[in-house]
Amino acid sequence: MRELSDIAAALVATLGVLGTLAGAWAWWQGSLERSFWILWRMAQLSTTVLAAVTLIVFVSGYKPASGLFWLYMLLPIVVSIIAEQLRVASADAVLSSRDLEDAQAVGDLPTDEQQLVVLTIAHRELAVAATACLVIAFLALRVIATA
Repeated sequence: MRELSDIAAALVATLGVLGTLAGAWAWWQGSLERSFWILWRMAQLSTTVLAAVTLIVFVSGYKPASGLFWLYMLLPIVVSIIAEQLRVASADAVLSSRDLEDAQAVGDLPTDEQQLVVLTIAHRELAVAATACLVIAFLALRVIATA
């Protein structure tokens, strides 16, 4: 069973690192690369797979070297969920900083300002998701270390 958890954790870590690198590159370039968002969703899906593997490993009776193993197996999915909430909060923060009530209020702005607001929100969301990818990768590597 350890091999199964190691393979799942390695997959999650790989997707997390790739997502971090793609996100950092997109943020640095000021672009909104579609490839990053695909990697982000794949990393999120992989955390769900890791949680399913956790259940399989637990039911099989595996006894890890450290009790932290279970925590590291489940934390990536928690980080993924929190990151989604932070993405929403970052959008709200941008709207609030510009005294806009909601997303519909952006439509009342001139076109240039609309684009600026949308890009600002997208780049903040990108930063949140890329950071989450980094944390997810770290936690997945800890799974391997504590198994």
